[in-house]
Amino acid sequence: MRSPASDAAALRPLPSPGDILEQLSTAVLVTDADGGLLYANIYAEDLFGFPDHSTRLIGRPLLSLGFEEGDARRVNDLVSQVMHGRSWEGTLSTRRLDGSRMLIRARAASLLDRAGEISGIVLVAREATLGGSRGERDRLRLLERIGERLSYSLELDVTLRQVAETLVPQFADHCLVDLYQGDKLVRRAQLHTRGWWPPEGTWAQERESVSYPPGHFCEQAMSRRETVVVADVNEKEWPAPRQASLDTCGDIGLRSVIATPLIARGQVLGVISLALSGLTQREQRHYSADDGDLLGTIGSRVAIAIDNAMLFEEERRTALAFQTSLLPHDPPAVDGLTVAYKYVPAKPLETHGQGIQTQVGGDWYDIIPLSAGRVGIVIGDVEGRGARAAAIMGQLRAALRAFAQDDKPPAEILRRLDDWVRTLDPTNPDAPGEAADTPTVSCTYLVYDAWSRTLSFANAGHDAPLLITGSEVGQMEIEHKGVLLGVRGKGIPGLPTYREETRYLAPGSALVFYTDGLTDRRQRADGEGHYTEAEALEMLRAAVRGVATGGVEAIAEAAEQAVPGEIDDDMAIVVVRTSAVELASRERNFPADPIRVSEARRLASQTFLSWGMEQSQADLACLLVSEVVTNVVLHAAVSPSPRHEFALDSALAEGGFLDDWAGSPFADDFVAPAGRREFTLRLRRGDTAVWVEVFDPDLRLPRIRSAGENDEGGRGLYLVDQLATRWGSRPTQDGKAVWFEIPIKGGIGGLP
Repeated sequence: MRSPASDAAALRPLPSPGDILEQLSTAVLVTDADGGLLYANIYAEDLFGFPDHSTRLIGRPLLSLGFEEGDARRVNDLVSQVMHGRSWEGTLSTRRLDGSRMLIRARAASLLDRAGEISGIVLVAREATLGGSRGERDRLRLLERIGERLSYSLELDVTLRQVAETLVPQFADHCLVDLYQGDKLVRRAQLHTRGWWPPEGTWAQERESVSYPPGHFCEQAMSRRETVVVADVNEKEWPAPRQASLDTCGDIGLRSVIATPLIARGQVLGVISLALSGLTQREQRHYSADDGDLLGTIGSRVAIAIDNAMLFEEERRTALAFQTSLLPHDPPAVDGLTVAYKYVPAKPLETHGQGIQTQVGGDWYDIIPLSAGRVGIVIGDVEGRGARAAAIMGQLRAALRAFAQDDKPPAEILRRLDDWVRTLDPTNPDAPGEAADTPTVSCTYLVYDAWSRTLSFANAGHDAPLLITGSEVGQMEIEHKGVLLGVRGKGIPGLPTYREETRYLAPGSALVFYTDGLTDRRQRADGEGHYTEAEALEMLRAAVRGVATGGVEAIAEAAEQAVPGEIDDDMAIVVVRTSAVELASRERNFPADPIRVSEARRLASQTFLSWGMEQSQADLACLLVSEVVTNVVLHAAVSPSPRHEFALDSALAEGGFLDDWAGSPFADDFVAPAGRREFTLRLRRGDTAVWVEVFDPDLRLPRIRSAGENDEGGRGLYLVDQLATRWGSRPTQDGKAVWFEIPIKGGIGGLP
């Protein structure tokens, strides 16, 4: 006979399967055949860190439901394997809504319809927590998972972050990593659960030194070289680095601690400490001896990862120091032009998948002061990356600087640089004994004259710069792109020579030069693949357009950030802006008559004084003007007769200019051709100096000679060399120019 209680139980309605699933403390997910979500219980929403309520995520793929990007391949394998009728089991990582990382242990099986066909996936998961009762298989899987996380990068900061995020909140509420820097122990990383952070002045902050007193569990771990487990910190009084640190431990309810030494290659690198506190409610509130064994094993793996990261960091720091030492640092002060530049090395390893490398490259740039206030601008890129590319870059920069001092036209400079590239040592430092190909280099060399606002340039296969005029941004037109330096050495016939072009730059206009690392192979921010060069260039234009009226530093910063994603190659950016105001100058032509020397000197004196030059400095400058102009009048407007041309050249080879020719036996043979007895005096004022140029139609360039004790001449250039800040000569289309620089204020040679 049935009891009344049995009858009441029979009348009570049974809970639905859905109600049962919602009350489980285990995550349950159901997907369709394509891995799209069909159902998730309440526990799954929290465990997987769903971005929204599960009912609003129907149809979304598993990868979009809180799994980390690094698990994409594993989730795809899960779907493929289960849809073929096989079960799957493994460890996955998710991000919770508060941003914390959680490791989960998941098992997936096929979902069958009434006909027995596979129609979807059922996935059951739980949190992978530490516990003394955990099986050995689970422990091995957790170690495997940690190993995967530690293999993501060789950058030390990334490695330490991966360590901390793997352990918090999975195994601990607090993770502290302290590493030795020399003899000092420094806090290099820390992470705490639920966004908590120790108040300033309590626990050591990152990059601060920390000193553990004798008897402290971290000090014991390092001195004894073994893991120290403190199951309950309240059982005894433990020493602390400072009282404020001890007070904070009490405030958060610190319960249990494990300190594990970090030992690699027999050396103690530091210590990692984990702690459980009252900030979270856990089933396991204290660490056990088994937990100490597990975390001791984790510590040994972490130590190796940190050691590798530190070695790589040192290698990369050395390589970058080598690279940056070959590049200019602070932009020089040049008249009529403001300059900014940036060099950005490529990110190593984690974004490239190309093995261990330091990511130095061959990008370079330079600003070169030239004669009479003119300035040379260069940007280039050696093909390839690594130490060889950087070494070639350094040699190229030095060679171009030397060639530029001759003041030859840009096309001639590139031709000489191309010849020089083909003579480089073909030895490959990456593979000793093997010959390397002749390097190829893109390069643009430009010469800007701020007084005439003319830009002369020649190009060797480099991308055209952006030209900013007002608020308009476009690419500067280059008619002759030219071939890469070094290509001629590969035996390719019929290559065009380098051609010189000239442009006028409007007041206040700017040029943005860049290497191809800025626009090539940039990973798309919205999916797989790369931006095309056209897309990257349009983003660059848009970014520069937004700051077109700003300073050069702002433009360089905008250009650097224009294209999203990590760069696949190093990149260099140079921005120059022309002055909005005209620079002071004065120029006059004179007949090449001796009486005109005093007129030129008078013009120079009046001009120098009107420009604010001190009287003594103006007198000194006028003395040098007289020396140069006098010799132009005496010699530069004449040419030798054919019968003595060779003999005169031989005499000049021994040195001679200014009055150096006066005693020559060929002086009587100098004949002044009609219409050529004229010279030009040009004066230019800069911010701190004045430049003097004297132009004449003679093609022969002057050289200093040592005058004998009884020689009447031969001392003119010596005076210029000793009294001017700089001097030189350069060929022009119609002859030559002799120039010198002297400060507006100060003594001889610019000394105060």
